[in-house]
Amino acid sequence: MSGPVHIASDGEWESLLSGTSVVVADFYADWCGPCKMIAPHFERLAKEHSSPKKVAFAKVNVDNQANIARTNGVTAMPTFKIFHNGTAIETIRGANPSALTEAVNKAVSLSGSSGKKAEAVFKTPGRTLGGGAAAQGQGRPWNVSGLLNIVMMLVGLYLTSLFSIDAFKAAEQSMFNPNRQPAPQPKPTAAKGPVPAGSARVQQQQQKPAFRTLADFSSIAFQESHDASRGQSLEDIEKVVREAKQRFRDTLPKGYLNEEEYALYERLYGPPLRETAPEDVGIPTHADMGGQVPRPTDEGTLLRQSEEGGFEEVTYRIPPRQGDEQELESEFEQPLESESAVETVQEPSDYVDAVARNPREREALQRLMQDFKTAQQKQLEDEVAAAREEAEAEQEAYEVEEEELFPESEEIAADAEPEMGLGESRRFHPYTLDGRFHASPVEISLPQSALVTPIRDLLDRTHLGHVKTAAEAAFGGQGLPTSPFTPEGRKNGQMGGVGLPPDQRHMTEIEADAFLAGYLPPSYASVVSVLREVRRRLGSDWIRQRLQKDGSAGLSVLDAGAGGAGLVAWDQVLQAEWDLLREQGVVKGSQPPGRKTVITGSDRLRHRLKSFLHNTTFLPRLPDYEHSGEMQGERLDAGDTPQARKSYDLIIASHLFLKEKQDHYRQAVLNNLWTLLNKDGGVLIVIEKAHPRGFEAVAHVRDTLLKQFILPQNGESSAPTEELNPAYHKEREPGHIIAPCTNHGTCPMYKEVGKSKGRKDYCYFNQRFTRPGFYTKMLGNSTNNQGDVEFSYVAIQRGRSKADQLPGWKSTEQAFAGYENSPNPPDMQTLPRMVLPPLKRKGHVTLDVCTPQGKIERWTVPKSYSKLAYHDARKSHWGDLWALGAKTRVTRSVRVGSGVDDGGKRAEGGKKPRKVEITMDGGRLSANEKNARKERRTKGKRDRQTDLIKEILEAEDIEELEIEREMDAEVQEEFELEDEKGRGRR
Repeated sequence: MSGPVHIASDGEWESLLSGTSVVVADFYADWCGPCKMIAPHFERLAKEHSSPKKVAFAKVNVDNQANIARTNGVTAMPTFKIFHNGTAIETIRGANPSALTEAVNKAVSLSGSSGKKAEAVFKTPGRTLGGGAAAQGQGRPWNVSGLLNIVMMLVGLYLTSLFSIDAFKAAEQSMFNPNRQPAPQPKPTAAKGPVPAGSARVQQQQQKPAFRTLADFSSIAFQESHDASRGQSLEDIEKVVREAKQRFRDTLPKGYLNEEEYALYERLYGPPLRETAPEDVGIPTHADMGGQVPRPTDEGTLLRQSEEGGFEEVTYRIPPRQGDEQELESEFEQPLESESAVETVQEPSDYVDAVARNPREREALQRLMQDFKTAQQKQLEDEVAAAREEAEAEQEAYEVEEEELFPESEEIAADAEPEMGLGESRRFHPYTLDGRFHASPVEISLPQSALVTPIRDLLDRTHLGHVKTAAEAAFGGQGLPTSPFTPEGRKNGQMGGVGLPPDQRHMTEIEADAFLAGYLPPSYASVVSVLREVRRRLGSDWIRQRLQKDGSAGLSVLDAGAGGAGLVAWDQVLQAEWDLLREQGVVKGSQPPGRKTVITGSDRLRHRLKSFLHNTTFLPRLPDYEHSGEMQGERLDAGDTPQARKSYDLIIASHLFLKEKQDHYRQAVLNNLWTLLNKDGGVLIVIEKAHPRGFEAVAHVRDTLLKQFILPQNGESSAPTEELNPAYHKEREPGHIIAPCTNHGTCPMYKEVGKSKGRKDYCYFNQRFTRPGFYTKMLGNSTNNQGDVEFSYVAIQRGRSKADQLPGWKSTEQAFAGYENSPNPPDMQTLPRMVLPPLKRKGHVTLDVCTPQGKIERWTVPKSYSKLAYHDARKSHWGDLWALGAKTRVTRSVRVGSGVDDGGKRAEGGKKPRKVEITMDGGRLSANEKNARKERRTKGKRDRQTDLIKEILEAEDIEELEIEREMDAEVQEEFELEDEKGRGRR
């Protein structure tokens, strides 16, 4: 027989009900403990009784299939429902194996014969865990003696109260009163060890009054169950003790066991460790299993599909009919019950109903639940009070700081751009806001309709576990270290390019899905971060001038390496500018014009990208126009008239250079991209992974552009024409670096071309983004949806020189002086950029910046320098431009490594040449090399001990020689004195 069927959709559930005579459904949750306990029993029943189209067993996860659970009125887990011909005929709440087995056996009998009716088989209502059910065919046994005792007690109480003046007092003191206080008896001898939990209960029983109110009914029942246990057998006592051990582990609630039960408990398991707390029975975890609040009669619900692909519940008001208006008015006119009355009525928890196996456990768990609610309420009140006090203190401190730091905040706000928020413009200097690298908020969200939803729909065709396995195989293992996102701790061992580039010619179906899931999200985050910075530095005119032209075809963009993520990011930036122009009435239409092209080598990947990249041209490889490029000198195939070539206003070269191992390959790719770039203001963006090798690839592109493609800035002379190779170099033209560099000289972190061994400092940036659900599962972390992608980049504009032609040292001096009170605004591309997060200390902030002079310096901004500059420095981020100056500056040493290991060539070019000295000692020739390099081999422990002994012996020899010299000198002095004395006597 087959096992239970796991319901995955509403359609599958309806199909099962309509196609099967009897359906036994288990409504469960993954976090439910009782659900896990009874699950094996349910599976055994399913394997034993399942029959196609007759009996089926179904498991419904209430968290995933909330609509099915809500339709069937499921409020507690586990809940078992039995359906006959699509109609629910039995409900069992809680993990009760016996009740479930009995109900399943009855339900199976319904499937065998069509003549039976469900009402005849299921005569009793639904059962709840802990409730007993009388066996069929047996009535309640008659207790004759008990009945006679009750009749005698009633007659005696009636006669006693009838012939007395104070009927209440006479009935209380009557011998027929079963709750009369007994005569005082000597206290029992205390047992060894801790005081039994039942001793307190005995005292309470002796002191209880004759008649109780309805409010004390639950405690009376709990005490009477204890009293009844005194006459129980040894087997019953042992059962109670074992159930208490199973439920409460090594703890016991106060007053749970009587003296006999506690004695057996102590003999079997030893004394309990402590009194039971709510955490010991899982109440904090399952405290939210209460029943649902009834929905108002004038409110309805609808299910609407969300952007993430799930369903959300939407409420709406049902307009009252004419006949119902008077009824509603009459209901509102009725007085409401007092709040105190409502508070005293407390519904029992569904978790207690599902777990409790007898009235005693129910009462104990109910008390623990009440204690938990009381403690939770007190904790909430304390947190609210503490938060209120903290907010008041922060508000007072903020008001004082505002008065000290921003006395002229209204003037600064008046000069700020209208795009900035009022709060930020009042707290920050306008130049600080203009120099920010990250937008507000810092974390970006991936577009749902343009990127996340299409990828999720494509991945739904394949099991996500298979996609994760393929992504780990393609991108370097767990955490996808060779994807655009590099996890922390995996940078040193994975310094190559991306593992699965989009221009790869052959991809399997699962590899194409792995590319969508593991490559596009971090690639989009890095590209959109760079595009925002480029737009901020070039201004809106860079885009608007092309869009405002009459009959303009818009801007053309080439995505070479981002696999379509660059086009999605560009659409977000372009659409924002287009909407602003449309609001101003300058342009018409909902979509901006333009041409989009993406490099995609695999047909399988291209078919997937076509589903959400509309109006896009797909190329299998990067176009090559080197045969007709404009070179210095004559070319055999060029001719007099150059051929027309395709050009792009924006080229996003993502992860193209690091995968090329040879420098001349990188040179060829760069020549090709530069040829495709529009000569009149085209922008080239180069992005690589954030590790030393990725930075060196970007720095090599920057160095090549400055030396071979772009005219020098600040009036510097270019290289002579005769030194250039016509077949390799192009004619230099205007252009400048947009970001991140503010200098056009040698990069301070890339002074020597090539790889550097042991590089510690390199230029890179980061962008925080919200991870989609499928990408989080690719990384193997299903709880954290916040990610940070790190990258190195450079953006260059062709055909337009830098506006400010000041020398680098001059721009650095002006930036160090600060523009806080300057009447002239600074050129943001001449300000120093932070290359590390700011170091915040008490009273000052230290900024590590790359200056326009081409140096890495450490600027210090103390509070005494400027309160506004100090405030903005503390709130600055890694990658921002700094315009408010500093008080001190020092040069910061850069750890660029030792360079490539060249096999000793550097030592050969040293000042001292290597010489070999040949000597003859005892008829043997020996050769000793002078100025030779010392071996860098580390010494072992024994060698170090030998060297230490040699040093000690040498020191002792030197000390003995000094002592001998001193003694010889003293002896010599004595001889000279004696000689002088002898001469004097003569």
